[in-house]
Amino acid sequence: MNYWKEHSQLRIILMLTTFVLGLVLIVRGWMMTGQMAGLGLMLVGVALLLSTLYLYNARFTDGKKR
Repeated sequence: MNYWKEHSQLRIILMLTTFVLGLVLIVRGWMMTGQMAGLGLMLVGVALLLSTLYLYNARFTDGKKR
């Protein structure tokens, strides 16, 4: 079910991809100051950075709901 949790190489590739893409989108959106499209790019970039944190922390969860 969570194939990427057990495979560290895949998780690292996903984390690097989401991190770099998130930073690129944030910087690109920041350069478009005053435009709604820039805000949208920055929000998508923040979402990608949060998904990077989720991928990193997924390894440390035991799968139980508390």
